[in-house]
Amino acid sequence: MGQGCFAALSVAAVSTLVLGATLASAQQWKNPADRYAEAYIPYQDETCPIDQDEISHFVYFARDRGRMRGHPFLDHSRFVGAQIMYRWRDLEPRKDRYDFSKIRSDLNYLRARNKKLFIQLQDVTFSAKHKPMPDYVMSDGYAGGVVPYRANGQTIGWISRRWDPRVQERFAALLTALGDEFDGEIEGINLQETAIDVSEELDPTFTPAKYAEAITANMSALKQAFPTSTTMQYANFMPGEWLPWEDEGYLSGIYEHGEAIGVGLGAPDLMVKRRAQLNHPIAMMHEGTYSVPLGIAVQDGNYVGRTGADAHFKDRAQSESEPAPMVPMLHSYARDFLNVDYMFWVDQAPYFETQVMPCFSQD
Repeated sequence: MGQGCFAALSVAAVSTLVLGATLASAQQWKNPADRYAEAYIPYQDETCPIDQDEISHFVYFARDRGRMRGHPFLDHSRFVGAQIMYRWRDLEPRKDRYDFSKIRSDLNYLRARNKKLFIQLQDVTFSAKHKPMPDYVMSDGYAGGVVPYRANGQTIGWISRRWDPRVQERFAALLTALGDEFDGEIEGINLQETAIDVSEELDPTFTPAKYAEAITANMSALKQAFPTSTTMQYANFMPGEWLPWEDEGYLSGIYEHGEAIGVGLGAPDLMVKRRAQLNHPIAMMHEGTYSVPLGIAVQDGNYVGRTGADAHFKDRAQSESEPAPMVPMLHSYARDFLNVDYMFWVDQAPYFETQVMPCFSQD
């Protein structure tokens, strides 16, 4: 065989190898948005009981404070406390006149039973009937204080005008008052999720960049008010970007800011199979290196792979058509894939008492 023929064959062979490697790579990396689509698989065969771990497990009661009293979790050693949501309007009924009696009552009740309190501060609601803001903020001096959260032409909730410096100033004052009263007494406090549905068309003063700046400002005010207790920002989605394709640095900036100032980071809705969550909070937690605490909430619907916002998820109780709960898998995924320090398990019937509590081994 001549040298020219040998060279031609070599080029063909090399081309075949390159093409083969490219195809193999493409098969392994079909779509960056699906890079974590199968991350749950190593954990899906986990079973009960869930052994002791380093995670602080809380029971999330939302605003249903009454359910906490006399609840079976109070006698379960693995659950260290309750996470309760308190509306801004209830904590500041009039400007600079604060009423923290509900928090104090809940804190004392839990303390007497060797449990801790984790506050979730509400400034956004997902109910048209309930506005989260004090009346004085919902006035002309604050451009109404809230904007409606709409879906299919209907108002289904209310969103604080977090991007308005006047609203930010009043929110910071509330944080300062709360910190003066409870820093070091409560286990922690978290701000609600960053996800909102607002556009410049709904409010001409809104921009995604301005909103991102407001979130970081609120985080800084939170840390200043609570230098001792755990602080946390729920950061799941940000307007103006959609990861991984449209990355404006908004969500990553929230996580970077939290790490820089010592504010923990977390998210509602542990959804291990849904692309939206996988590419936003789950990616942020899994890919980052953090010294601040991380937290994840298992909220309404998550026990069966749904969220409370799903249009088809109407009933908090299980129906015959729904899959079995995934408690051991959710726990191991949060522990090993996300490396969380806190888990907040919603008190959703029938799952919490029939599936979650029995799955946790006690001392």
